Amino acid sequence: MSTNHHTFQLNATPRTDFHRSTLRKLRQHGRVPAVVYGAETENLAVHVDEKELLKVVRTGRSEFFALNVEGGPTVPALIKDVQQQQGKILHVDFQQVSKNKPIRVKIPLHYTGTAAGAKVGGVLQIQETELEVEGLPDILPASLEVDISSLDAGDKLMAGDVKLPEGVTMHAQPEELLASIVLPRVADADLAKEASADGEPEGTVGADEAKE
Repeated sequence: MSTNHHTFQLNATPRTDFHRSTLRKLRQHGRVPAVVYGAETENLAVHVDEKELLKVVRTGRSEFFALNVEGGPTVPALIKDVQQQQGKILHVDFQQVSKNKPIRVKIPLHYTGTAAGAKVGGVLQIQETELEVEGLPDILPASLEVDISSLDAGDKLMAGDVKLPEGVTMHAQPEELLASIVLPRVADADLAKEASADGEPEGTVGADEAKE
C-alpha cells in the first residue's frame, strides 16, 4: 500500500485570456491550461508546466500535492480530471482540498501475487482497476495492493474483500466484482470430452439394445 505524504509541489500561473489561439500557444510552449476548483474559494484558471504536471499525474489521482499559485496562496490540491488526446494532456482540473475534511476519490488497485487457479489453467479476469473510497487527505493511500494468490478457479474477488487503512471507508458496493478466476472454454470442452469418454450418459440406449 502506497502512503500519501504530500511530497509533490506544482507551480501554477493565473490566466485571463481564454481565446483558442492563446490556449494553442500555451500548449506549444509546453504549458497546460487548467482550472482550480476551490472548496472555499472561487474557481481559478491557471496554466502549468507540462513536464512538472506529468510527475504529479504519475503519482495517482488520490495523492494530493502543494499547488503554488503565482501571486496567490499555496493550497493542497488533487487532480480531478485530465483531458488527453493521442497521449498528450490538453487540459486538467485541480480540486482544492481541506486537510480536515474527508474527500471521496478513486484509488488505483494493484493486484499482486499469482492466483492459485492460474496455476491449473485458470485465467485472471480483472473487472475494476480502481476503488472508490473516502477519508482525510493525509491518510488516503496513493494505491491499494490486493493479494490474489489465494484465488482458485471459479473464485471471485469482491470490493468487500479489500482491506482498507484505518479511517478510510468504502463507497463502492461490497458485492462489486473486482476480479475472478475463470476456466477457458477450451478447458471446459476438454472436460466434457473426458466425461463422455468415461461412459454413456444414463438413460441412453446402445445400438445393439435398440435392435432387440
